[in-house]
Amino acid sequence: MGKKKVKGSALPPLPPDRFLSRELSWLEFNQRVLDNAMDSQQPLLERVKFLAIVSGNLDEFFMVRVGGLKLQVAQNPDLKDANGLTVYELLGAISERCVRMQTQQYRTFNEQLLPELRKAGIHHLCAEQFTVRFQETVSSVFENISATVSPHALDPSLPLPLLQGLQLYLCVRLRAEAEQGDQPTARSAASESPPWQFAIVPLGRVMPRFVSLPSERGYHYTTLEEIIASQVDLLFPGREVLECVCFRITRNADVRLREDQAPDLMVGMEEVLESRKESGCVRLEISSGASESTLAFLTETLEVGQSDLFLIDGPLDLTCLFQLASLEGFDHLRDPSWPAQGSPDIVSSETMFENIARQDVLLVHPYERFDPVVRLVEEAALDPDVLAIKQVLYRTSRNSPIVAALIRAAERGKYVTAIVELKARFDEQRNMEWAREMEHAGVQVIYGIKGLKTHAKVCIIVRNEPHGIVRYVHFGTGNYNEVTARLYSDFSLLTCDPELGSDATTFFNAITGASHPLRYHKIAAAPTTLRSRLLELIDGEVSRCKAGQNAEVIAKVNALVDPQVIDALYRASQAGVQVRLNVRGICCLRPGVEGLSDQISVVSIVDRYLEHARIFHFHHGGEPQVFISSADWMPRNLDRRIELLVPVENTRCRKRLITTLQAYFLDDVAAWKLMPDGRWIRPQKAKGSKRSCRVQEVLYQAAVKAVAQADQHRRSVFETHAPPVKDV
Repeated sequence: MGKKKVKGSALPPLPPDRFLSRELSWLEFNQRVLDNAMDSQQPLLERVKFLAIVSGNLDEFFMVRVGGLKLQVAQNPDLKDANGLTVYELLGAISERCVRMQTQQYRTFNEQLLPELRKAGIHHLCAEQFTVRFQETVSSVFENISATVSPHALDPSLPLPLLQGLQLYLCVRLRAEAEQGDQPTARSAASESPPWQFAIVPLGRVMPRFVSLPSERGYHYTTLEEIIASQVDLLFPGREVLECVCFRITRNADVRLREDQAPDLMVGMEEVLESRKESGCVRLEISSGASESTLAFLTETLEVGQSDLFLIDGPLDLTCLFQLASLEGFDHLRDPSWPAQGSPDIVSSETMFENIARQDVLLVHPYERFDPVVRLVEEAALDPDVLAIKQVLYRTSRNSPIVAALIRAAERGKYVTAIVELKARFDEQRNMEWAREMEHAGVQVIYGIKGLKTHAKVCIIVRNEPHGIVRYVHFGTGNYNEVTARLYSDFSLLTCDPELGSDATTFFNAITGASHPLRYHKIAAAPTTLRSRLLELIDGEVSRCKAGQNAEVIAKVNALVDPQVIDALYRASQAGVQVRLNVRGICCLRPGVEGLSDQISVVSIVDRYLEHARIFHFHHGGEPQVFISSADWMPRNLDRRIELLVPVENTRCRKRLITTLQAYFLDDVAAWKLMPDGRWIRPQKAKGSKRSCRVQEVLYQAAVKAVAQADQHRRSVFETHAPPVKDV
């Protein structure tokens, strides 16, 4: 643990090159995901899944981050990021890095995964392999497609029809009608018009991307675009098809609401969603076999530069591999099943109110089920003693049982308030639908705060009990989404601590009442007090280290970007404080730099579950202070979002959090270590270490063991039946 390094003297100045590029750091995170797809030690269909994740991540990166940089080019091209790169330099570096990543991605798919899949009995067939045995299926599928899609011949004098972002299209080059029947002749560059015409065929989203083909053994499939391309001439009777290639575009999704000009937020958000459909093209992906003529036509028409053009050597949009990764009958090609466990602290025969009243409950997802959180809200909806439910909803599932419970509660006359964040990117449409449905049921719906996103995860249930009003509260690091709770690593704290309940109510009422919050007892909230509380906690460790005490900061976040927090950590390191960081994705801090960050180490875990929790631990002179939070250490979270920092004071829960947090730094299977120059490397096993440590497996086995021990304890305790109550 850290000891003082500097005493009685000022800390050395911080160098200007102390930050890594945010965008390039994000791409290195995606590279770590890609490395999992390349890892032959991973089960085959898990590798396929990781490759699909890489593709989905890049889609969002281009829509949001590259989209935002494109807008910045027009607004302030000379602006530099924290790493000193101009917008043009950054876009160039992104393009070069993405080309290398894409090349590696498709080499992995074509040269590693496809051959391995064939060995396992999963066969991809291209059009040249459509034998007589498959023709009936291919013809039937094509007949359904031709009845559904409508080819669109393009008129050079008219603008291109509106193309949907991330949707697949076929660009078909036809011989010009004036040329039909003539022998092909060479045209000079001075010709008035080329000897061809273009048409667009949208693939749509109705039919699955992979089409099953009949087979006696294993699984045979082809792609939708290959079926259409094999018979595309039937869509253009009497015309000669010269070329048919697949392409898709990515549109800028960094279209933001001008809240100062939107008196009706719901209408304003609908306008944002519509504007995204017509925003500029930030990426064009097209099959690598496309002719120069087709490339020139699409790049000119879509106004795409060479740096935004990506030639693809394989199927476009590898997110379709999720369909392949979930094939039935191939469980031996996946990770062993880890069914989520119940919490040993929750007695199923008792109500959730009885369970929480007995003791604070800490849930570690997805190793422990999210059901208790859902059950709490569902019980509250029906409990006659519950007076009110107050909840923040940022992202929910498509058929959310929590939203359904809030609606039932309102219909039964309870006072229900829901803060629904309409500005949750890519979930806006779903949140608007839920908001309308809840309003119709009588729920008081608040659409967040102007200029801020409400990202906190909190639910308050106000219950009338014999000794007075009790507030039962859930604080979380993840969303109220029972589906992603099976895939994301998160924490839930269930408590009826009076001060935390009071703080939660004060926090909630400040949002709904658009007022300044009163002073909190225990929590801190962004954008008002969370940043200052974090800096105060870090500075406290610095002061203790200078006084000769042990000092340590351990944190787990998804992203570390905020310059002020990073500089505070640098100063802590210079003072001798040991800083251990577990950062899933973006990290702009340079660890291990002599004189700057000698005492800082950074690791990242990329494994079967998405690491999503935020946990902070401060040694605090041997009396540890531990927090869970909805906020990452980014300017947007600390300054432009409504977030929570919640202390975990229950001794048992706090101890479990510390043990869990420390386990992340023992992983030598799924961990990566950040180097000062921004490279991530696999950490080497400790000398003499025989067993590997995979933290997610450790946490799962701990959950299994805890349930077994609780069951054993309950079986060893004898409980008598109480005599029947007699009428007086």
